[in-house]
Parts: sequence; C-alpha cells; structure tokens
Amino acid sequence: MIELQSAQQDLVITPPLTGISLQGTIKVPGDKSISHRALMLGAIATGTTTIEGLLLGEDPLSTAGCFRAMGVEISELNTEKVIVQGKGRLEEPTDVLNAGNSGTTMRLMLGLLASTPGKFFTVTGDESLRSRPMSRVIKPLTQMGAQIWGRQDHNLAPLAIRGQQLRPIVYHSPIASAQIKSSILLAGLGVEGKTTVKEPALSRDHSERMLRAFGAEIETDPETLSVTLTGQPKLMGQQVIVPGDISSAAFWLVAGAIIPDSELVITNVGINPTRTGVLTVLEKMGATITKENERIVAGEPVADLRVRSSKLNSCTIAGDIIPSLIDEIPILAVAAVFAQGTTIIKDAAELRVKESDRLAVMAKELNNLGAKITELPDGLEIVGGTPLKGTEVDSCSDHRVAMSLAIAALAASGTTTIHRALAAAVSYPDFIDTLQKICL
Repeated sequence: MIELQSAQQDLVITPPLTGISLQGTIKVPGDKSISHRALMLGAIATGTTTIEGLLLGEDPLSTAGCFRAMGVEISELNTEKVIVQGKGRLEEPTDVLNAGNSGTTMRLMLGLLASTPGKFFTVTGDESLRSRPMSRVIKPLTQMGAQIWGRQDHNLAPLAIRGQQLRPIVYHSPIASAQIKSSILLAGLGVEGKTTVKEPALSRDHSERMLRAFGAEIETDPETLSVTLTGQPKLMGQQVIVPGDISSAAFWLVAGAIIPDSELVITNVGINPTRTGVLTVLEKMGATITKENERIVAGEPVADLRVRSSKLNSCTIAGDIIPSLIDEIPILAVAAVFAQGTTIIKDAAELRVKESDRLAVMAKELNNLGAKITELPDGLEIVGGTPLKGTEVDSCSDHRVAMSLAIAALAASGTTTIHRALAAAVSYPDFIDTLQKICL
C-alpha cells in the first residue's frame, strides 16, 4: 500500500508480505537543466521561443517568475507548449527576485544580471537556498568586473547586483560544475571578446548545446576540457523540445533493478553523454538496462530505457565520472544497499552543499532502515546485502532524498513513513502517482 498523507506531507509505503513487482511504461518529466536554460535563453533572445516538454516542477516555475519580473512575457507553463517572447534585454525589476529552492536559477541568473549595465537587482531564495554557497560563481564574475554583494563575505543570499559592462576572462574552475561554467558563459554573452572556462573534468554541456542552437559561437576543446564563447552574439528565438530527465529516470532504473520480477520502460530519456554516468555505473554493477529507439531530438540524444530486475554487485564510484552523476548519487546509494559487497563513493563532497547535506542525510536515513553505511568526508562506504526494515525517515525537504527513500522503502519489509515527501515535486510532480501505478 502506498498512501500520501498530504496534511503532514508524509508518504507511507507498506509492501505486501508476498512482495511486489514493478511493471509498466513510464514517461518522466522534462529535463530540469534544459528547462531552466530554455527559459533563460528564450528570455534574452530576440523573437519567439517555443518550448515543448518543459518540466513543471517548482524550480522552473521560479526561473519563469524571475524573468517575468524582469519584463519578459512567458505564457502559462505547461508540458505542451510554452511561449517566451524574447526582449533581447532585461528590465530592472521593481521587487526582489525570488529563486525559491533553485540553485540553478540563482547561479545561472547571476551571470546575466551582472552583465546587464545600468540595472540593479536583488536576489533571494528560500531558507535552504540562502544557506548554499554562491562565492563559487561570484568569484569568477567579480574577476570579470561584476559588482555583487551578499552575506558572509558575499557568499550567501540575499545578493545585490549592480549590472556592469564586463570584460572577458580565462577561468580555471577548481571543480567541474555546469552551474559555474554556465554562469560565466552567460555573463560572457555581453562581453566584447572571448570568454573561456577550463574544468578539471567534463561537466554537463547543455548550456553549450543550447547557446549554439540560439546562435552563439561556441568552441570546445576536449583535450584541455575548455569551452570558449565569443561575446555579443545575436541570439534568436528557437523551438526547444525538452527530453525526459535522466535524473528522474534514475529512480525507476534502480527500482526496476532491485525489485524482483520487475520490468520497466522509461520513454524519451535524454542520454547526453555528459549525463549518463548513472547508466555506466548501474551497468558496471550488473543491472540489465538496454537503450531502445535511439534518436536525436533538438540537438540532444534521446532513447527509451528498458530495465529488468538484476543481481547487483558492488563497485567504486569516484573520479571523473562524478560530475556526470552527481545528482544520481542518492539513488545509487540505494542500489548499493542491495548490491553484494562494499561500494565506495568518493570525490562527491559537492553533495554536502545541495538542498541538504545529501551524504549525511542518505547515510543517516538508510541506516535507520537497517543499512550499513559509513559516512566519508567526500562520500560513502556502503556494505550491501543487509535487509531493510520499514521505519520513520525524513527527506529533510530534499526532493532527491525523498524519492530515493521511497524506492528503498519498496524493497523494505514492513511500513516506512517518509516525512516531508512532497519535496519530490521540486523536480518530479507526478512521482508519487507514478509509484502507485507501477506497483503490482
């Protein structure tokens, strides 16, 4: 039985004593990263942008709200067609811009705001976002000439930004982060000359692909892991088709692998090679996953993914693959609980500054269910093969934690109550409904 107690925002999962299997075809929400970027580039381009398949989660709603406040006409958000009337420039808002819970909204938008000369902006977010570090973006933008002020030595929101004419830089990012890279590239749109970002490992490249589609000149160098943008392009509105989010598909891939006698097909999933680390790791663990109907949609590779129940083995998840699966580590931790042997996750300290400290929260809550997990400074050590037993756990209002714990609860004995489970709506509004439909 799967029951949502909406008054308390709790999700109660009680698998039948005879066990469950998962069967069906699932369409996951649109990719969150691409949804954000389509709204932003559509807003600053000239002409009309149409977006099909937009994610209707809370984070894209925050992005749309911020750009509407800066004078951009954006139609009502839906999955069929969203129309953005680009203005080519942003107006100074009459109120504080609120990015809600969305770090992507705030960090990427900072690049655009900092490079809008003569305008003044103030940006805030919810309690979680106001505690997340912004200096990683503010530092390179300041090197470009940006004027940004914030709490704790300009590291925390609320932030005040005075738009300036910025200068080009070559920035060596200390970490592989698509948010850092994208913020700098978006700032570079208003700069005369070339702006370059070099990374220690390859991060997701949705910004580069979409900037190129809107008319920007982008050069990438795989050998030096660098991307260069030529400033002051004429961006023109485009038609954007958003593929399904592989980060959302990951929950069903793990569920289908760990629940006996299961077979799921997840349709229209984006398989951008900078995002498919989760597939690489699951296949390394022994999961039976096949790609079907591979195709290119609006410049992004897409496929249907079929997963069958499998016997999983432990592995080490570390190094250059981490940026391509950073959002999937919570659900991969669940997979590791059901794998034979000890799984080591390293080089993932970035998870400590997400919507929650995901390393600490996943270790604590899965251990509450009976797992054997040791928290490491930059990861987790997970001893697999220990049966889970239902109990009360807490998502800490983190959408990826909430969904990961729900999948773990399906494979536990007894009743599991997940507090604050409605956090899943941030990236997957229909997650609980889908969970109920596929359980047999």
